[in-house]
Amino acid sequence: MICPYIINISLLVGGILSWAIMWPLIDARKGDWYSADLKSSSLHGLQGYKVFIAIAMILGDGLYNFVKVLGRTFIGLYMEFYKKKARSSSDPDSSSSLSYDDKCRTDMFLRDQIPAWFALIGYVIIAVISIIVVPMIFHQLKWYYIVVIYVIAPALAFCNAYGCGLTDWSLASTYGKLAIFTIGAWAGASHGGVIAGLAACGVMMNIVSTASDLMQDFKTGYMTMASPRSMFVSQVFGTAMGCVISPCVFWLFYKAFGNLGVAGSAYPAPYALVYRNMAILGVDGLSALPKYCLIFCYAFFGFAIVINLVRDLVGKKWAEFIPVPMAMAIPFYIGSYFAIDMCVGSLILLIWRKLDKFSADTFGSAVASGLICGDGIWTLPSSFLALAGVKPPICMKFLSRAQNAKVDGFLES
Repeated sequence: MICPYIINISLLVGGILSWAIMWPLIDARKGDWYSADLKSSSLHGLQGYKVFIAIAMILGDGLYNFVKVLGRTFIGLYMEFYKKKARSSSDPDSSSSLSYDDKCRTDMFLRDQIPAWFALIGYVIIAVISIIVVPMIFHQLKWYYIVVIYVIAPALAFCNAYGCGLTDWSLASTYGKLAIFTIGAWAGASHGGVIAGLAACGVMMNIVSTASDLMQDFKTGYMTMASPRSMFVSQVFGTAMGCVISPCVFWLFYKAFGNLGVAGSAYPAPYALVYRNMAILGVDGLSALPKYCLIFCYAFFGFAIVINLVRDLVGKKWAEFIPVPMAMAIPFYIGSYFAIDMCVGSLILLIWRKLDKFSADTFGSAVASGLICGDGIWTLPSSFLALAGVKPPICMKFLSRAQNAKVDGFLES
């Protein structure tokens, strides 16, 4: 109910394309393309096609938007520099054109700005701590890998923060994937390249995403005339709280649900599987792919780029009717049930808007937030019940026609 209709339709299209068309066709080649004796979780079987084709679409979409946002960033910087130079030559007192409110906002923001020396020293201290501590946690991630990340990260963080301000699109995950492939390949399979790549991804994403998030918050603070120093201190406290709360929440889920992260469970953690297999691909190369999977990956990688290009060329009016590749890729490995849930929410909102558009536009987000909070809050008592060993009185599961026939046959025998 919060996402645009085209996102939910994209999820549905991706679910139909993958689970209704592609996976049955590939599964029919079992024994020819891949061994029929493989486990369902093996990357050399059907699971490999699901994961790597989804990765190809995600990488194609990410690469296209990375180039687009980076291009807009450089164009924006050039235009800003050109305008600033023109203003300084034509009107030395260009600030006089600002409104009274903007002058007050600018004065407040500049008066309480964070000194450059403080930012530089803070970054160096955090880098030193990371260089010492992170290799103790992940032995495969050597200290010189982290040095390289912290040297490169400021430039990437600046580009991401500026690009996010222009387009409202953070590319932190794209920079994280870049770290997976580069550090993973650098370390190699014999030196734990998979773990090194994933750990490097975590370090890179935290640096780059924090920069864009903080700049977005500073923009909000500028508009509301809040002190940048107060906002920064609040961010530090929030980060410190997260360092304690997040591991506790993970421990609670890990202890309460023994199948956490397992495909088909209540909490499959699908992105964990995707990023792990990106690391495997970066370390082992194309040998990790099952038969003909590389051809499919090339096709869907190009498909994602072409779809994004068409969306940008046709304009905003017609782009609303063209699916989004990133959203289409999600059901490829999560499953189609998620797309059905999303489309049901869109259908409810669509009917509501037909009956009372003003009420739907006013309260739609509130209703969606209530559904999200209610579903999320229930996980807490559910976890405690699971820790106490309480079992639900009934279980419900939906099966395909073929699986249902097997179950019926088993019960009859």
